Amino acid sequence: MRCDHQKVLNLAQAGHWEEAHAIVQKHGDELSCQIHGYLHRVEGDLSNACYWYGRGNSQLPANTLEEEWARLQSAIQTP
Repeated sequence: MRCDHQKVLNLAQAGHWEEAHAIVQKHGDELSCQIHGYLHRVEGDLSNACYWYGRGNSQLPANTLEEEWARLQSAIQTP
């Protein structure tokens, strides 16, 4: 079963962190892990965010949360 990345980002943007987290935490693909990291950034848990970005073959970004949401959104659109 694939993660609905778009749904997770939409939920996060709407402030439904718990629901977004419940969906994404079940998946281990790179983008899901990066989105999981993003959610922990939103939560303010940077050590957990670092862990999940690392699992997603990435690093904790130095951009704003808005910029990161847009970057992740763009990653969904890129096949």
